[in-house]
Amino acid sequence: MKKRYKITALLSAAVISFSFAGCGNVGFRLSDILESVPSGEEWNSASSNEMSRESSRELSHESSRETSHESSGESSRASSRETSDNAAPEKTYKDFYSMVPPYDGSPSVAINNDKPFFDRSALTLEPFEKYSSRDSLGRCGAAYADVCRELMPTESRGIIGTIKPTGWHTVKYAGIEGNYLYNRCHLIGYQLTAENANEDNLITGTRYMNVDGMQPFENKVADYVSSTGHHVHYRVTPVFLENDLLSRGVLIEAQSVEDDKIQLCRFCYNVQPGITINYSDGSSEGPEFLGSDEEGQSKANETSETPAEAPPTEEAPAAEPPAPAPPAPPENAPIKNTDNVAQDYVLNHNTKKFHYPYCASAKSIKAKNREDVHSTREEIISRGYVPCKNCNP
Repeated sequence: MKKRYKITALLSAAVISFSFAGCGNVGFRLSDILESVPSGEEWNSASSNEMSRESSRELSHESSRETSHESSGESSRASSRETSDNAAPEKTYKDFYSMVPPYDGSPSVAINNDKPFFDRSALTLEPFEKYSSRDSLGRCGAAYADVCRELMPTESRGIIGTIKPTGWHTVKYAGIEGNYLYNRCHLIGYQLTAENANEDNLITGTRYMNVDGMQPFENKVADYVSSTGHHVHYRVTPVFLENDLLSRGVLIEAQSVEDDKIQLCRFCYNVQPGITINYSDGSSEGPEFLGSDEEGQSKANETSETPAEAPPTEEAPAAEPPAPAPPAPPENAPIKNTDNVAQDYVLNHNTKKFHYPYCASAKSIKAKNREDVHSTREEIISRGYVPCKNCNP
């Protein structure tokens, strides 16, 4: 049985001071997750930290190629902090955001030479999960787990569309694959700890951060654990500046316990190229979406640097053969193109496409790549899947 530890005491004041080169001092929420691990009883943090400050800064953010980090202010006094003997030095993990450079077009950047801030002596083979309680604004804090086969899911992910994390807006723009700007992003991915609709583990993130930023590292850890049976300490920390409802990004740390084959420390930017985002409330501006979901998806695929269906080769992909005629839907076929109606779909984990169950393409999916789900169209797209062009779900 998997064990889950709930943090009951954290940094409720939710600001930590750091100095960003050329930007002055800024405050952000960072939950109090120590390096020590639980010994069997419910884990309770024994520390608190509070800092008051005033600042003025830019609220809007242009995320196509460069980011504005203009901020000003001055931190006052920080209260003393109790830590366990196993806690890492405060300046390392607590000050990580001072190491984050402005967004320059890459979805993520290595921090601390790509080495996580874990205390190596505290790494454990005991499965655990820790999720910060949300603060007074409803914002998530850090999530921390010892990822292993015992915690990984044994059934398909459920519906999470009823959850509205802070900064959430249902909005579409042209040029985004799937059209939706925001996804409900698991801090620790479902494939790692089987946490589904856990509100302490879901934040509002751009599709770009979710698919291009976070997902490659989640897949890397999941593949490693599945193939070796080893353990990986995995922590994801969202960064909320001051009273912002939308995070600026997340820090992903991972360290394999039995060896060093998994060792990473990456900051993933919560941006969407070509879209201006206001982090105070999640509002945004961008190219208006005018077409159907299928048309918008086709345009996104055409402009993508790596088309969803392109083979993994440096050479230009060969032209695809003409698509077969769309299959005739049965009499009890599901409702077409309804974003918020839960119905049956088939996912192809290899091609990242989803289909109606009656689709001929769905019937040819290999068992290891197939997943039958009952979910909403919006939910599946938020997971990084695109509609099949034959059955057009």
